[in-house]
Formats: sequence, structure tokens, C-alpha cells
Amino acid sequence: MMKKVSDLMTPEPIVAELPGNRREVMNLMVKNKLTGMPVIKDGKLRGLISRHHFFEHPYEEQLALLYAKDHPSIYENEALDSAAELFVDKNIHYLPVIDDEGFCVGILTTADMLEYVVEKKIDVPVGEAATRQCVPLYEGTPIKVALQIMKLTKLYAFPVVDKDATLIGIITDRDLFNLSEISGEIVISELGLGEDEETWSWEGVRNIMKLYYEESKVDMPEIAVRDAMVSDPISVFSKTEVYKAARMMRRNDFGQLPIVDEMDVLKTMVYELDLIATLI
Repeated sequence: MMKKVSDLMTPEPIVAELPGNRREVMNLMVKNKLTGMPVIKDGKLRGLISRHHFFEHPYEEQLALLYAKDHPSIYENEALDSAAELFVDKNIHYLPVIDDEGFCVGILTTADMLEYVVEKKIDVPVGEAATRQCVPLYEGTPIKVALQIMKLTKLYAFPVVDKDATLIGIITDRDLFNLSEISGEIVISELGLGEDEETWSWEGVRNIMKLYYEESKVDMPEIAVRDAMVSDPISVFSKTEVYKAARMMRRNDFGQLPIVDEMDVLKTMVYELDLIATLI
């Protein structure tokens, strides 16, 4: 039987409601550790707001002027294969789900779609599926340089290699966040959080805080990437089946996996959207 969007979506998602403002939405995201959510008015979908919109419009307070009004959506009774096409064609990670009357009834994410890849047992070699940019960092790269590379490439996870190009770690924007010295005052002012509120946590802030959006706001230690990376990362071989890679990503809450050869030399990275593309 054909799998539908409603089979995998998260029903009754947390939403931002118009008119709304920056502070309210920030608090919702931080409290619930989200990076994006549907925007509604009177229950009907109007678009999507993500962490990127806050930093693209740093001085805008009204939700109506922040969110993406043209973000794609999908009907709950559509096939999951149609959702896969939308994710890949639009290069997105969230799909708000609507019913026939336009009411927002759920949300589908790329992480959800990995379950479908596993269920379909897509056995294409993962090396053939990996088509996106991979930028490795040398282990001796200073953290401040890594920060600038993130800013310029708009990539948020990098494989780390040694002088022999052997994979030895992964570093992400979250790892850099943990190292940065950001005062409570900056978090409160930049993210619109109240000093006396208990709705925020550093884990939630990490989900929406892009360290590199304005370097003057952070102070990074004088260390190299090797001192901040996650060592001995989980990796796969080029011949690993796509569905097995998808299962590893889903179980470990990863958005990417390095691909290595038998000598642990880095070949490339495979991302969620690469795996989802094999459904098309």
C-alpha cells in the first residue's frame, strides 16, 4: 500500500501564530529545541519561520515581516514520494502539512523521511548518492579560521582530516557554540529572551544560534580544530547501502555521514537530502 505523508508526519506541530513577534517565536523555538516551525493564522497555514530568517532580518520584530510566505507545503494524503521530490527540488528540511481546507495538521522533516528510506530498503551504494559539496578541514586549522569558513561556505558540519587525509573527526556549529564565550546579556538581547524567564536553555539556544552571523558577538579560544572536534566519528564506505546509512543517521540524530575508504581516507560526505533523493 502506498505510504502517505500522514503516516510519517508529526501531527499537531508547534506553530507560530500571526500576528506574533520575534520574542514569542524565539522563545517557542528555544523552549522546544526547534530550528523551524509552521506559521499559521486562524489555524490555516501561511508559511514557515526558521532560525535563518532571524539572522537575515536582525532588526525586524514583527513575525509577519520575518517568515517565508512562499515556503512549500504538502497535503496530508499525498504520497511520500511526492514529499521526497519537494524536499530535494526545493532544498528544504521542513514541509508543513495541510488538509483540504488549508489547515495546518502536521509537519514532515528530512529526518522523518529517513525512516521511509530505511523501510524501502534502498540498496543504492551510498557513494553514488553523495552529490553535495564536501569541505574537509585540516586538524591544525585554528578555530577562528573554521568559524570564517563556516560563514563563507554556509556549511555547518565539516569532516576533519590529518596530514594523510585520514578522517579523524567532525566539527559542527554546535561544537563551536560550546567553545564560545557568549554572555547572558548577549543571549537575552540578541535572541529576545527575558532575564526572568525559564523557557530557554543552552541546548535550545544552540539549535537556533548561528555563531558566525556576527563575529563581534563571540569570543573564541586560541585553539585548533583538533581540540574541539568530535573524535572517531561514525562513517560509512562507498559501497554501504543507502538504507543502512539512513538508519545510522536516524538512530544517532545525524544530518550527515563521512564516506571513507578501507584506510579511513575521506572520500566525501553524504547528507540527508542525498539519501532522500534516492526515493525519486
